[in-house]
Amino acid sequence: MAIIINLDVMMARRKMSLNELSERVGITIANLSILKTGKAKAIRFSTLDAICKALDCQPADIIEYRAD
Repeated sequence: MAIIINLDVMMARRKMSLNELSERVGITIANLSILKTGKAKAIRFSTLDAICKALDCQPADIIEYRAD
């Protein structure tokens, strides 16, 4: 897939655990794990907004497109 999710990279840069991000964003650890591993089919803009606020980053820091 050409869409790469760099959530784990941003979490590491911010020294934030999955549990802490889950609490700050208000979604389950299971759903964050699905997103983090790239298995999610979609993400709501409200969820992306909350993640960006919690990690103090831009959407492009989390979602990347790589041509095949």
